[in-house]
Amino acid sequence: MKLKTILIILSLIVGQLAYSQPMMQLKRSVADSLNDEGNTVSASYEYKKMFLKNPNDKNLVYNLACALSASELTDSCFKYLNIYLKIDTSIMAFTDPDFINVRDDKRWNDFEDKMIAQLNVKLKNPYKDIEYAKALWRLQAYDQAYFKEIGIAGRKTCSNSSVVRSIWKYKFSINEKNLAELEKLIEMKGWPKKSDVGSSAAGAAFFVIQHSNPEMQVKYLPTLKKLCEEKEARWEHYALMYDRVQTSQKKPQRYGSQVNYNEKTNSFELFPLENESKVDEWRKEIGLEPLSDYVAKWNIKFQPSKK
Repeated sequence: MKLKTILIILSLIVGQLAYSQPMMQLKRSVADSLNDEGNTVSASYEYKKMFLKNPNDKNLVYNLACALSASELTDSCFKYLNIYLKIDTSIMAFTDPDFINVRDDKRWNDFEDKMIAQLNVKLKNPYKDIEYAKALWRLQAYDQAYFKEIGIAGRKTCSNSSVVRSIWKYKFSINEKNLAELEKLIEMKGWPKKSDVGSSAAGAAFFVIQHSNPEMQVKYLPTLKKLCEEKEARWEHYALMYDRVQTSQKKPQRYGSQVNYNEKTNSFELFPLENESKVDEWRKEIGLEPLSDYVAKWNIKFQPSKK
């Protein structure tokens, strides 16, 4: 895969994650730095020292469990996941790629069931189809897998090294498997609705399709729009997929969600817009921030033209 393509994909993923579930925010620590560089065993040791001083800090417990899973220290991982159960109620772990190593352990299903039971009490039974939600959470975890490793490999080698290309090749094979599994689920149950599986699980279907191919995006775009109109899907997801379809067909985008990496200037730039003077109006209609704020994360300056 060419460097340009890799950079575009990474940049779009960052933008899409901005619309996904909130991420844990912690002050940077030695443990965080070690974890960021893939030294998860040492990170686990540092998180453990911090945890012993603050045993009720849910962020520390969660990050310790993540590092232990990434280190394939399965028994210890479940020990701290069960501690986490006692101090927080969240679906975050269900979609976290750090827990891929422990998902096939029978204890994972027990952990999921206990957390869902807590969520049902806290949120008054938010999931009508729990098994569908579980399958979708799993797909999202795999969809988000190995981006951190690609970043680490890129920093230690280069973004177009054989190591990075190999991880990307494996990553895309996972995407193909995810797509096949999702299509089977949709065939049996239909596109997931927020009222049936919750917002996060419903969004997982979007991410899998968004990271697949233009044909699949064109196929499911009308379905996504219909569900948005029924308040069963998120309009920001529709905007991202609509713009992706447009740009893949070399047409102007409407919402300004897609950016392109310019190799000559070594900078990102917006794909052409359908109407610069109306883009912020269209974005506001579906609850999105002004385009100038959105593209600032890529150091792009956007000044809308006057009507």
